[in-house]
Amino acid sequence: MIQFMLTDEERELLIEILENDKSDLRMEIANTDRLEYRTMLKNREVLMKSILQKLEQTTVEKSAA
Repeated sequence: MIQFMLTDEERELLIEILENDKSDLRMEIANTDRLEYRTMLKNREVLMKSILQKLEQTTVEKSAA
């Protein structure tokens, strides 16, 4: 497992980038005909959601402290 520290500003920017890309990814999945490519995109979406969840959880924990 790799761990690194982000400033609040870096974390907020990363969340914003991932949320925007996730939206674009949903459109790309909907417009993709090739099953292989669609599967890869869906796997990427799952990873993006996982990263977002971790980043947002960190934000909530920091706010509670």
